Amino acid sequence: MPSDAGIIHVVDDDEAMRDSLAFLLRAQKFQVQTYAAAADFLEALPKIKAGCVVTDVRMPGMSGIELLQRLRELKVSLPVIVVSGHGDVPLAVEAMKTGALDFIEKPFDDEVFLRAVRMALSAHAVDSQREAQKATINSRMESLSNREREVLQGLVAGHPNKTIAYDLGISPRTVEIYRANVMDKMQAGSLSELVRMALVGGLLERRE
Repeated sequence: MPSDAGIIHVVDDDEAMRDSLAFLLRAQKFQVQTYAAAADFLEALPKIKAGCVVTDVRMPGMSGIELLQRLRELKVSLPVIVVSGHGDVPLAVEAMKTGALDFIEKPFDDEVFLRAVRMALSAHAVDSQREAQKATINSRMESLSNREREVLQGLVAGHPNKTIAYDLGISPRTVEIYRANVMDKMQAGSLSELVRMALVGGLLERRE
């Protein structure tokens, strides 16, 4: 990816995380600008022409989701990647419904993160890639049983196994078995990847 593809704007109140992401990206020859708060990024926004945004979902003041909503109101088309902590899957799902291109769950593999950034910087190719992904994902979804699909819906809603078990009238152990089957059939390596698949496949709808 050439260095003139656009600047990656990292928005995170955690200084250590900002520095870590900036170091990783600069090591790959990306241009990076960091911000300690969403308000700081919005202040700089009029001068931003291209690139993408990487934002934490939980921040004091304005959260990552509120930042996404503000960008939509301003009709800013910069691709946004949301970084969420473990247990923040419901927030990450909300972010994707609000328009985030992707979300990465901490702790994440460096290459997974860099792949998401490269995709964001090639936003013009995202739509065609998503169509191909959707066909593959829908084919995998068709292989799920009705119960597996119900468990999948619970998972992407961010519900723990015990809650899914209660809602479906089955044991948590049975949910674990169904969950393993869903991950296997969908060929998902992680829960965050499963949520992305559900969004691309239409199980989760983006807000207009």
